[in-house]
Amino acid sequence: MRPSPAVEIQLDFDTPQFLHGLFANDLKNLAYLESRLDVKTVTRDGWLRIAGESPAIERAKAVFSDLESAQRQGSRIEARDFRLAVDVAAKSGDIGVTALAGMKLVGSRGRKPVVPKSPAQLEYVRAIEDHDVVFGLGPAGTGKTYLAMAMGLTLLKRKLMHRIVLTRPAVEAGEALGFLPGDLQEKIAPYLRPLYDAIHDMLDPGEGQRYLDEGTIEIAPLAFMRGRTLGRSFVILDEAQNTTREQMFMALTRLGEDSKMVVTGDSSQVDLKPGVRSGLAEAEHALANVPGIAFKRLGQADIIRHPVVGRIVEAYDRYRE
Repeated sequence: MRPSPAVEIQLDFDTPQFLHGLFANDLKNLAYLESRLDVKTVTRDGWLRIAGESPAIERAKAVFSDLESAQRQGSRIEARDFRLAVDVAAKSGDIGVTALAGMKLVGSRGRKPVVPKSPAQLEYVRAIEDHDVVFGLGPAGTGKTYLAMAMGLTLLKRKLMHRIVLTRPAVEAGEALGFLPGDLQEKIAPYLRPLYDAIHDMLDPGEGQRYLDEGTIEIAPLAFMRGRTLGRSFVILDEAQNTTREQMFMALTRLGEDSKMVVTGDSSQVDLKPGVRSGLAEAEHALANVPGIAFKRLGQADIIRHPVVGRIVEAYDRYRE
């Protein structure tokens, strides 16, 4: 097949500052676009010239169209966003930075809204919107619990839910919390700290504490869920790989009318005693084709912590294989 003829186009923007914002004010990102899409770029003042074969030019134009739309909607483009836009264009995908920026979840005064950072995260959030029970599966740092919390707070603020119930198995204590010193909050605080951190990250300190004090947000070990029916509640079961089969069944059957549940976990991080089968592993098989239940898997590409975390997870996966 004869290669497409090389062409050159020029994209003009309002100001140099606006254009520089599109590639996160770092020329290294343009180098990534050049290598990924096989084009050459030159920029000066408020314009950007792109040279290459016609299909590559069209993909590069799509990158800047996506980023421009997101930036005009108020998003601040970061290096991760730019590379995502390039990767989506390279694969002819349809979920770019603009689509992610359009899914704005809870944000208090002076705090940025929570938005998905990858196509898989966006699909995860959409699944929570559309299903009664969602399993968010994947390694640390992929936003499983954080996005579930943001979705719960969003539904709470829209008055679609009356409360949020956050629970996780306190497996390190063997659930024998009565033997630990202090009152209930002091006993369970070490095991539920990540959930408290997410609340205080998304809400003003006074608002988050008020929700906790009045019980609108309830945080408790999984052992305390037995015998309850949770109506009009958004339930998050975190670290579900550390539930036993009986605990998982018990948790799933607590769901009451007009409620939702998000179950998060990573099957590669089980802390149960040898010979004890994870309730999450059983649920993945038993509930695979049940209407109203969705399984969403997140991977290394969705890790949103420090960039080195993604490299650590990838290196361990290679080593263990």
